Amino acid sequence: MSVEPIDYLDLTRKALRGVMSESLSHAVENGLVGEQHFYITFRTNLRGVVMPDWLQEQYPEEMTIVVQHEYWDLAVMPDRFSIGLSFSARQVTLVIPFAAVKTFADPSVNFQLDIPPGGLDQEVEPMAAVSDADVQADETDEASETSESPSSEATVVSLDAFRKK
Repeated sequence: MSVEPIDYLDLTRKALRGVMSESLSHAVENGLVGEQHFYITFRTNLRGVVMPDWLQEQYPEEMTIVVQHEYWDLAVMPDRFSIGLSFSARQVTLVIPFAAVKTFADPSVNFQLDIPPGGLDQEVEPMAAVSDADVQADETDEASETSESPSSEATVVSLDAFRKK
């Protein structure tokens, strides 16, 4: 039996996604305070991302959403979150797996996480666009699951600081 070495990069990825998940859960339970807001950049073409086909066509690879004043139905699940947002006066619900997120930031406190690809992402494949009806059906199935927890201090975390030289 061979023992594999500790995969610190994968452990770091999981920890960074945990900070994001807990921050979103904190917003679910407590709302956003003052000028607090999140910028979330994610890959739109991965399996598990649910968005209307017209929005997928507009952002075929990557998109950044702003979670601040106008959002609704934010729900956090163990491996993804869903959120209602308005695009061009059209209300939509997005479902975003944590594995698709590249960057999570709270500019109000100068905090940003750059999450390297890999780990769960290696199992996530590109997907086809989804219709508005599919988004509504998935929203109904997932809306009741949530989690909880605290936020973090103003810090930018870069994995370069931990790499061997």
